[in-house]
Amino acid sequence: MLIVAEGISASGKTTWCRKHAAEVTVPETGTRVDAPDPTSDPVAAARFWVEHCERRWLAASAIERSKDLAVCDTDPLKLHCVWSLWQIGVASERHWHEEHIATRNAIANGRLGFADVYLVKRIDPQLARQQREADPTRSRRNFELHVKLHDPLMAWYRAMENVLPGAVIWNLPDTGLADLSKQHDPTGRSSVRIFDQMISRLTMDI
Repeated sequence: MLIVAEGISASGKTTWCRKHAAEVTVPETGTRVDAPDPTSDPVAAARFWVEHCERRWLAASAIERSKDLAVCDTDPLKLHCVWSLWQIGVASERHWHEEHIATRNAIANGRLGFADVYLVKRIDPQLARQQREADPTRSRRNFELHVKLHDPLMAWYRAMENVLPGAVIWNLPDTGLADLSKQHDPTGRSSVRIFDQMISRLTMDI
């Protein structure tokens, strides 16, 4: 079973993963200074990030085979990041287009896919700021940008909920993993058909 914990910075997803699934969690990735500039080379940037997502998917799949359960601190299928940045005017449409194509190819080749359960944390921006200030151990670069990503991120998972009914839970449950075993059982994780339906649904709602 593969579970994703998702939300903006300071929403509590990393704390939840450490508390409830420390031994089976694939951690979130921080800033990568070696990433290509998407403005000057959107193709290389798309390839870089999708290959990174593939490595996280591979790591989660290995943990799942070993432990029967894996948890990802943020979605390995992280196309939502560039889509959200595009929605708020930070990323270009070309960057979105290139990463969309690269992600679709990765799914078609079985190198990326959908999780069984998505725990998506909605959070008021002011509460996120309070939680950020209460945790001085993490710098949380570009925090205000992450706050702006909240609404498009929620729109992304509403589209996912539409094509994967029952897969999205709008919370990080206090009971941890206890009640999640029977939440969702997709017929195919690496489904281009589901991916295309989701993107179509998402763009309809823009």
